Amino acid sequence: MTHLPPDLLLDAADEVAIRQDLTLVALGKRPADRSLRVGRLLDVHARRWHEDQEIVIRGRRIAWVGPAGVWPGEVGERVHEPALSAVPGFGEVHKHIESSHLTPEWEAALVLPHGCTWTCEASHEFSNVDGPHNLEFWLTARRAGSPAKIFPLPGSAVPPTAYEWGGGHFGYAEQRQFLAQSLQVAGLDEVMDWPAVWNPENPSYQRLWGMIRATFEQRGVVEGHAAGLRGLPEINAFAAAGMASDHEAWTPDEVRDKLRRGLFMQLRPHSLPDIVKAMRADGLADWSQFALATDDRSATDTLKLGATDHNVRLAIENGLAPEIAIQLVTINPARHMRLTPWVGAVAPGRYADLVLLDDVEKLSIASVWADGNEVARDGRYLAPVPSIDWPAWATRTVNIKRRLTAADFVIPAAPGRATMQAAVLRPFHWADDFITMEMPVADGEVQRDSARNVTKFAIVDRFSGEGKVAKMFWLGTGPRDAETALAASLGHDKHNIWVVGSSDAAMARAVNALTDTQGGWALVRGGELAATVTYEVGGLMSCRPAAELDRDMQALYAAGARVDWMYEPTFSPRWWPGFPERLAFATLTCAPWRWVLVAPSPLAPEGLVNVATGRTHPIVW
Repeated sequence: MTHLPPDLLLDAADEVAIRQDLTLVALGKRPADRSLRVGRLLDVHARRWHEDQEIVIRGRRIAWVGPAGVWPGEVGERVHEPALSAVPGFGEVHKHIESSHLTPEWEAALVLPHGCTWTCEASHEFSNVDGPHNLEFWLTARRAGSPAKIFPLPGSAVPPTAYEWGGGHFGYAEQRQFLAQSLQVAGLDEVMDWPAVWNPENPSYQRLWGMIRATFEQRGVVEGHAAGLRGLPEINAFAAAGMASDHEAWTPDEVRDKLRRGLFMQLRPHSLPDIVKAMRADGLADWSQFALATDDRSATDTLKLGATDHNVRLAIENGLAPEIAIQLVTINPARHMRLTPWVGAVAPGRYADLVLLDDVEKLSIASVWADGNEVARDGRYLAPVPSIDWPAWATRTVNIKRRLTAADFVIPAAPGRATMQAAVLRPFHWADDFITMEMPVADGEVQRDSARNVTKFAIVDRFSGEGKVAKMFWLGTGPRDAETALAASLGHDKHNIWVVGSSDAAMARAVNALTDTQGGWALVRGGELAATVTYEVGGLMSCRPAAELDRDMQALYAAGARVDWMYEPTFSPRWWPGFPERLAFATLTCAPWRWVLVAPSPLAPEGLVNVATGRTHPIVW
């Protein structure tokens, strides 16, 4: 048999050789490895079903598609599934694999049985931890043999704003190199720092436009993040800047306005039902400017809900025809990301990735194929998971070269004061100004006030080795119980350590526990370490099966259920009360946030900064 290139990673020279070979296989002049015959096959280009179809496979690719028995060549193995309907492998137009908290090879084992065979990885999470190794990290699992395809989009938010630092710094030169290095790099990850895009005075202006320029130069896709941009001037400016998409639209009117200005709309599950119903009521006939996006979903939630298949079922349940819903996770995202030579359809030249359904209306998955082999059957993953010994650059990322103490979290009062004015934030606070409260003083230190739902929140730098701490008071979150604290190394998007606690000593103990484990979660209750979950890779992920990680998460939730957590009943009741896992997103510094807390930096010495204006403010005065 003719020797073929490995075909695990997209290399231009290999790609030519592979396609030269496929051409001859399609003509029947060379043998195929496998033939898969199915009861019917969905052509996603025309949204039509074809009966009794044959898919001829050579290596990891499709060489020929058509009526069964017509292809003239010889084949090594024939598989017949007359009762099943075949559709292309599902793709993710925008997803953070890091948010599964599994390394890519184990995330693949989790999502492939759900039909997800390819992902456009929005890679600003790991790249904020280790920018120089970003592309190497995302290609490692595939190089080791994982059947899942990852198309990385280097992060525009590296760092998220000019007021943050450490782990990685991407600009024109880095983005140009990423795009030149691999055909799998599809473009630029979601541009989130809108003030830095429109304002030439913003300190990140040149860096961001350099990345956009490098992406345009090599015809990549510039992905957008237009959270909070709902006025027509802002939407028009966002589109004019070259942003191709938005996955942050929450309402039908917002979708209508952004769609009209040419943005590719990526619907997430929380807003999908209302938007699908509204677009159907509008009589929308052309869904080609839509895709379904998972964005962030933990392994625990995927075990409960599903992966890309959950998004498709949700669309069908809200009135979308199954064939259109399938287009929204196959050909539509592939076209948008300019990946149609490889994924998005059951067609020659593409990877032999298929989802075989025994009930199309219910999207019931009987089997999943990837790289020309069956990799899952009846929800069970069949392929081997590559054994990867992740190197120190991936596993030693919590760089704090000292033990923190209670003194690191003290907020000193001015001499002789009985009270101090304090700047206060709360989770997901995007008002124009921070809250101001008068806080008590004892023993020369400004105190928490649990009676008013006020506790202490801190960001600890985990990159410099110094363990610099920014701390302030937050409203409506954290533990009310004495000597209790919760810390995590997962803090979007810079991923420094955040910690919230009822005592400074408990906060120090929780952070020190994360230094010991190299990331994850740590819960201190009553002064004792009550639970930990280890994310040893990047402080974001763990190299193990999803079920094992979930067991540790359930133990953390159980320990957290014994804590009395503060919350504000009028704010985001679906996220509180209970274990405040959503605090991992409360450190976001992109639009529509204004006042935020970041690790101490030259532009934000105490950590409190308005990322829209660059203005800083004391924590207490």
